[in-house]
Amino acid sequence: MQVTMIGTGYVGLVSGACFSEFGHHVTCVDLDAAKIEALREGRVPIFEPGLEQLVESNVAAGRLSFTTELQKPVAEAEAVFIAVGTPSRRGGGHADLTYVFEAARDIAAALDGYTVIVTKSTVPVGTGAEVDRIIAETRPEAEFDVASNPEFLREGSAIGDFMRPDRVVVGTDSERARGVMRELYRSLFLNETPVMFTRRQTAELIKYAANSFLAAKITFINEIADLCEKVDADVQEVARGIGLDGRIGNKFLHAGPGYGGSCFPKDTLALLHTAADLDTPLRIVQATVDVNDQRKKDMAGRVLEACGGSLQGKTVAVLGLTFKPNTDDMRDSPSLDILPALQAAGARVRAYDPEGMDEARDMLDGVEFCDDTYDTLPGADALLIITEWNEFRALDLARVKQLLAAPVLVDLRNIYDPALMRELGFDYVSIGRPAVAP
Repeated sequence: MQVTMIGTGYVGLVSGACFSEFGHHVTCVDLDAAKIEALREGRVPIFEPGLEQLVESNVAAGRLSFTTELQKPVAEAEAVFIAVGTPSRRGGGHADLTYVFEAARDIAAALDGYTVIVTKSTVPVGTGAEVDRIIAETRPEAEFDVASNPEFLREGSAIGDFMRPDRVVVGTDSERARGVMRELYRSLFLNETPVMFTRRQTAELIKYAANSFLAAKITFINEIADLCEKVDADVQEVARGIGLDGRIGNKFLHAGPGYGGSCFPKDTLALLHTAADLDTPLRIVQATVDVNDQRKKDMAGRVLEACGGSLQGKTVAVLGLTFKPNTDDMRDSPSLDILPALQAAGARVRAYDPEGMDEARDMLDGVEFCDDTYDTLPGADALLIITEWNEFRALDLARVKQLLAAPVLVDLRNIYDPALMRELGFDYVSIGRPAVAP
């Protein structure tokens, strides 16, 4: 099939590369000429494990190409995906659909023959209907259908999520459009992947409901972690105990400093605004957002307490800045709340992240960025782990202790065993666990 992907951000680039791996001929379109030139030269602008190799191999095979010109790729395509950004509006939280509607107008002008226009961007309920209206108004004679096909890609695991998904959701009432989408995902049908066809507005809501539920699950276990600390229980054992219940499941039950990233913060806010506009308050989602925002702000207090109640004139070494490992994404990362709070308390901050340093430099002022893990440590009064990159899971703890001015380690991801850390002479602070395991 001939497929056109409008937008080469995270979703568009991953989806385009994966569709080409399925054997389709994919053209990725973006107005950013510098980005397109970089992609043509084999330089992928985002960090995602395996993506660079996937792009390179499919470009070499002639199935994947990049351009700033929209007319020809849209005219030749059987399916055109809208995969542009839908950021939160400033001062609000509603999803900004400017780029989606601009793409719809551009697509309408270029249509030639029957085409399925697919919203891949995360969009509020009713967006597909508006895209349909815009195209029909711009080109009354055009032959097309608009479908919703939300993405469920985890940063750091996106290629596997696309190639081996839990499910594929397609929202359309058109049988002709369903036929196109079946052919597009034929490889997954052969693998017996669940493919769910539903109404367009249902598909749009599924995406927001899924992300909000996962955000609520994270926030729930974080609050349980706080209770565990009060009663000397272990949140990891609590999580395992409830996660073995098939009705609950064990994923997203890892206590930490709060969720961040490009999806959960934005999507929970957008869902709340949609519900408020329809006078249908979502109180659990609202509580999730409020608790998570406060949790990120409170995390610096863990370091303050571990350092005896004062950070004035002290140095804190920080490992991990991105909102999760295996990505360079800094959006809404807990580090963006924690590091400024440490600085406001009088601390000097030295930090290192394997992939997020370039973005972090634009978002964090007054931080000394270091070349590697151990470069952050000499003379520091405490070590703080924010992101659980694999390389932080096997630190040379003897070397760490030797380099630190004080053996204080605050682990917001529960990487290390409390009993071992105490045996090694560390003042070790983790999340929701007894200071020393029984």
